[in-house]
Amino acid sequence: MSGDLREAMTAAAIEVDAALDALLPPEDGEERSLFAAMRYATVGGGKKMRAFLVLEGAEQFGVTRDFAVRVAAAVEMLHAYSLVHDDLPAMDDDDLRRGKPTVHKAWDEATAILVGDALQTQAFATIAAPETHTDPAVRADLCLALAQAAGARGMVGGQMLDMLAESAASPLDEASVARLQQLKTGRLIEFSAEAGAILGKASTGARHSLLAYGRDIGAAFQIADDLLDLTATPEEAGKATGKDAGAGKATFLALHGPERARVQAERLIEQAKAHLDGFDARADRLRALADHVITRRS
Repeated sequence: MSGDLREAMTAAAIEVDAALDALLPPEDGEERSLFAAMRYATVGGGKKMRAFLVLEGAEQFGVTRDFAVRVAAAVEMLHAYSLVHDDLPAMDDDDLRRGKPTVHKAWDEATAILVGDALQTQAFATIAAPETHTDPAVRADLCLALAQAAGARGMVGGQMLDMLAESAASPLDEASVARLQQLKTGRLIEFSAEAGAILGKASTGARHSLLAYGRDIGAAFQIADDLLDLTATPEEAGKATGKDAGAGKATFLALHGPERARVQAERLIEQAKAHLDGFDARADRLRALADHVITRRS
């Protein structure tokens, strides 16, 4: 990762963590155990790549920074909810996330379920609030786009396909694997890339370009994640590795092997950067992020 990108992502993560600290309930009252677990799952962990996408997309259209940070924080709440639920014994049954015990291990399964529920609803409450944009139509557009990305025909639907694939009589073909991953991982990354254009009331063409950029880096990100599961240590990844192959997960890597998977990820990154050809130098960090997606080690 280049020094400029590293510094920008670190600064963005600090900024978004401060927003999360202000937006999440304080750890007091009878529900304080829930509130503490929400913060544990969300604040101070991960590289906040999706939040960074929101902020950099918004930068292309001169969006008020406070507006963009609130949407970035909402995306991180929703992403954190998905991880908390994904880690549950009924799903992927993981004990480690971001280098520390998963929420159901640090608390219990019931609390983890409630944490996910609360983070998801808080994400939409944050976006719908007047402080997120002066135009209610923009807030409604953001809510609709996020709901579509996260719901039954998006991230949640992708998780269902992933679960079904584990018990399927025969392995999924390449088109089915691509659809599963595009829904489970890609849709939220697409929204994160597109959100800045929605906030900035950008043209249909500009909005589509950022969405297409997000779609391609999302696909490349998932392939890179699968390669990390194969090659990274648990310390590097911050979670258990080597589980996907043992569980028979449906992945591009499982279908075609590491070398072809790397070639496909590189091809997707070049496509992603091509979608930014209509943008000026302000999009250079988005271009650099695309390259980072497939060279990262965590």
